[in-house]
Amino acid sequence: MIDIEMLNLKNLKKIFKKKKITFPKIKQNKNFKSFYGTISASFILVFIFYVTPLFVDLTKNIFFKSQVVENKSKKIFNNTLEGKEEITENNLDKKLNIKNLFDDIFDINDDSPTDVVRLNASTLDELFKDTDYSLKKIRENKIVKPIEISLLPTELKKIENAKRKKDLFIKIVLPLILEENKNVEIDRKMLFSILNKNNNTNSEKLWLKKKLKQYGVVDNDLSTLKIRMDIVPASIAIAQAAKETGWGTSRFAIEGNALFGQWTWSGEGIKPAAADSDSSHKVMKFKVLKASVRAYIRNLNTHSSYRNFRKERAIQRDNHTTLNSLELVNFLDQYAETGKEYTKILKKIMEQNSLIDFDDAKILPRSKKIKNLI
Repeated sequence: MIDIEMLNLKNLKKIFKKKKITFPKIKQNKNFKSFYGTISASFILVFIFYVTPLFVDLTKNIFFKSQVVENKSKKIFNNTLEGKEEITENNLDKKLNIKNLFDDIFDINDDSPTDVVRLNASTLDELFKDTDYSLKKIRENKIVKPIEISLLPTELKKIENAKRKKDLFIKIVLPLILEENKNVEIDRKMLFSILNKNNNTNSEKLWLKKKLKQYGVVDNDLSTLKIRMDIVPASIAIAQAAKETGWGTSRFAIEGNALFGQWTWSGEGIKPAAADSDSSHKVMKFKVLKASVRAYIRNLNTHSSYRNFRKERAIQRDNHTTLNSLELVNFLDQYAETGKEYTKILKKIMEQNSLIDFDDAKILPRSKKIKNLI
């Protein structure tokens, strides 16, 4: 028997040597070495790809600020309309910067030729007949041709037939109003497109800066810009033009192309015959009717007297997307000294002459480029 305690490594070697028992040396298999190396490298690569994104995100959070600016104007706009915010002089549609307010209107005056031809009433009748321009057809198909008349005919006051006089006046001013509203709608579409982006191009930023100035908005208040940049229903504009000019027969309309009786205390204008001697105000004068329409819409969209008009319009937009002109006209009581009586007269003109029919009328585009923007 072999003593177990004696079986250590040294004694075993002696025993195997004495018995002449030998064992072959085990050589390391190169295939196994390559396999284990591949497994190790794979684990290392997987670890690197897993850890790298986590490391990059951690680095961004530590060393870089987020470049995305949250646009809160819609939330502020809705909160104000719902009465969740206190109206102060520093928030909704309260401040006005008049510095660049009418620059584009002055441009119309400057660019207008001095030798604009004033067509007489008979010539206009023939022109409208030749172009198949009919108010009846407009009421049916809601399509208006882009016919731009620059001056009112002096014969309007001589037309005894009231219906003929009114129809001719409407045919002249309707395309001008719809054209200006279309320009506002294109701008409004562009504005909402910009506000729906997290990042804007340089051209978009320049455009937005220009519109903030054009609407007299201070402090880059986008909520105010959205409220101010909107149309004036055609029925209201026609009714006010009719009231202010006596359906195109007033001296201010004929001599100064002033359709809406806007006052000015500086610059070019026409002094009212009935004005007090110590009064310094004049009625604004324009080279063409188009400039008068733009000045009128800009006035309603910016002046503090029509803030409630703009707020009601915004509420209607929020609730219905379309505008109710018969309701909206009630908020123009500050346009004239007679207040609510003035708005009653406007509403009567709108109803008696079915002017609401023109609120959803659209003017045909002058070019394919403009057509694509609508």
